[in-house]
Amino acid sequence: MKVLIIMGSESDKPVMEESQKHLQYFGIENEMIVASAHRNPDKVRELCITAQEKGFGVIIAAAGMAAALPGVVSAYTSLPVLGVPLDGGLPGGIDALYSIVQMPAGLPVGTLAVGKAGARNAAILAARIIALSNKDIAAKVEAFKQNGYRI
Repeated sequence: MKVLIIMGSESDKPVMEESQKHLQYFGIENEMIVASAHRNPDKVRELCITAQEKGFGVIIAAAGMAAALPGVVSAYTSLPVLGVPLDGGLPGGIDALYSIVQMPAGLPVGTLAVGKAGARNAAILAARIIALSNKDIAAKVEAFKQNGYRI
């Protein structure tokens, strides 16, 4: 099972590379794609409606400011969606955090911390989800825990 990382802008890449680094530690194949809910809505839709058939089991969606991307992703898929709010608008990324966490009932987005800590935790949470059906990943998650939650 793979993880799809979608971010709203190329400038988000340095933060979301933290997700990739942690997914690689767990041995989880992943793909990172830039697709904005505002600038590329058709691309976002296509990525989401084809994700499961392409072997993705979890989607991490990261965006700043209005941060519509995680919610739009949730609207187009039944896969777990983990939202990472990014700094870029109001101080501390509070605007993105509110945009992602305040989803309407029925459209869940598991919302993580703002920035790099959230990117790391999104990958770790994705690993825990995948570990439910993959013993090798489960063993790596346990080893991560035993190592003080460090890679």
